[in-house]
Amino acid sequence: MALSPSTRGEKTVTRATAKQQMLKKLVCSDAPEQALRYRGFRLIAGVDEVGRGALFGPVVAAAVILPQRLGSLSRAGLKDSKQLTREERERLNRRIRKMALCISVAEVDAETIDRVNIYQATRQAMCLAVHGLSIEPDHLLIDAMRLDHACAQTRLFYGDALSLSIAAASVIAKVHRDALMRELDPLHPLYGLASHKGYATPEHRRALRSHGPTPLHRRSFRPVAEVDPETVLEGCTSVEMLFEEGDLEENEWL
Repeated sequence: MALSPSTRGEKTVTRATAKQQMLKKLVCSDAPEQALRYRGFRLIAGVDEVGRGALFGPVVAAAVILPQRLGSLSRAGLKDSKQLTREERERLNRRIRKMALCISVAEVDAETIDRVNIYQATRQAMCLAVHGLSIEPDHLLIDAMRLDHACAQTRLFYGDALSLSIAAASVIAKVHRDALMRELDPLHPLYGLASHKGYATPEHRRALRSHGPTPLHRRSFRPVAEVDPETVLEGCTSVEMLFEEGDLEENEWL
């Protein structure tokens, strides 16, 4: 029996699209923070990363401790940085920096990523960001990971879409890394870094095939290794295997 047009349309919805539709329905609030404050915690640091799925440059993490009253950030539209435009992120970045008790940003470079793998490098960046806070937190709210850190911590899946503290860290890290990619673009003008921020877009892959990788590309990632004659492919990371489709979608590098 032939499928109706509506049924055919449903069949074409990708996992990435479904994930983005689901994330848009989540409500980013201070409910996780309030639950922790009820248990006696006061200095709660939101922790998140950006750049995990990129082929170029560092993975960046941020840790942010916000004041107890977060209503103004909620009203300003704070949520997962991937759900915001560049203008919205930069506006929120200024607001967060103005009101936060403290902020720390850390980078782990491509060479370290290649040496220890992207998962461990991400955890390392998050730990560095937490250690860099000028005020010691008494609890960490982390987006989907646990850290080798003595501080009490809560791993919250889709945390950047649910917790204002994690969303704030997401915005701070995203604005920082995007600015870095724009700064590096004139130094590597053949790759289009200012537009895709180092992610695995068709444009970026074409540039890699035409010009080969720079010293700042992640050679442990298969799309880079495939065009680098000096890299042994065995053991290289496939970006598509490591990350969900949604992590590599265009909205990640807007």
